[in-house]
Amino acid sequence: GADRLSPEQLYKKYEMVFAAAQRFARQFPAERFRERVIPHRERVIRTLCYHVFRIGEAFLETWDGAEYSVKIADNEPPESLQAGDDIAHYGASVWQRFEAWWKTLDDEDRALARELKTYYGDTSAHKVFERVTWHSAQHCRQLVAVLERMEIKPDGPLTAADLAGLPLPER
Repeated sequence: GADRLSPEQLYKKYEMVFAAAQRFARQFPAERFRERVIPHRERVIRTLCYHVFRIGEAFLETWDGAEYSVKIADNEPPESLQAGDDIAHYGASVWQRFEAWWKTLDDEDRALARELKTYYGDTSAHKVFERVTWHSAQHCRQLVAVLERMEIKPDGPLTAADLAGLPLPER
């Protein structure tokens, strides 16, 4: 915990992750947007792109009193979100909510010391925010891998420096 990123550092990293995921979502060809991310899993690219942003939206809902349940961020995208650009716009709208949330926090709340209800017990908002940040970042890395598999050069993949300090697996 001593090496944990501060809430402000996490916020800046999450902003970077959201921007990257928006770029990646826009890169997927429409005719391939419903292909599986991984052959042996049911999740399709469209759902994974949406999931990256839904994780963050679920954090904001938890901050407002919802429980961060096991399935809170596992929704399918609404039918209105059919293309990568649609999901990127959704991601931008979620980030606007993050910006508004961050601006309203006083110094005490910015420490993210508040306890939030989660499926793994009451947990400091700081730890939950760290978890959602690395969770979305890991899925961004998956999106890059899928783009590369499709022989599409990812637009601005996240670097090791971008992800430094997040408790991510190596791959």
